[in-house]
Amino acid sequence: MPSPTQQTPAAAVHRNLELVVRENQALLEKINFEQVAALLPLIQQANRIFVVGAGRTGLALKATAMRLMHLGLSVFVVGETTTPAIGAGDLLLAGSGSGTTSSIVKAAEKTVAAQGQVVALSTTAESPLAKLATQVVVLPAAQKQDHGGTISQQYAGSLFEQAVLLLGDALFQTLWAQDGTPAEELWKRHANLE
Repeated sequence: MPSPTQQTPAAAVHRNLELVVRENQALLEKINFEQVAALLPLIQQANRIFVVGAGRTGLALKATAMRLMHLGLSVFVVGETTTPAIGAGDLLLAGSGSGTTSSIVKAAEKTVAAQGQVVALSTTAESPLAKLATQVVVLPAAQKQDHGGTISQQYAGSLFEQAVLLLGDALFQTLWAQDGTPAEELWKRHANLE
């Protein structure tokens, strides 16, 4: 087999996609799905849902927000100009690999002060964000500055960010199955000003 530097570009992309899939499959086996299942009633019972994450984690949570909106839930992305104040009965879905990202922790503090609930998606249950959370889901992936390659060979927090996106889709699929609304009805809520 040729070394990675001798492979064709197509073979290198194929090899790296296999790496991404393999790492996500391995992470799947380490997730505590009782933690994940505990999110379902929190999402279903929330008056409104707010999502917050920085960088690529934030992008992954925006995708989750879109799917929850398709279910007919009232969902907002923290930082958007039309996002209202959070309050009692609301839920903040916060993603931070380290659980220490200052803007995410500050949003969680404000949520708790407003009598809302916080769900933390993180690589650790021992962090400032986790201490503020009603429920923590640990995704045991590498943090951004874990450059050793023992947990993930991918760059920075890529595995965590991918896991946030995939978990968001799995939560949506589960909630959708429970809801039973036909896809055609959900599609009516899809953006039509694009």
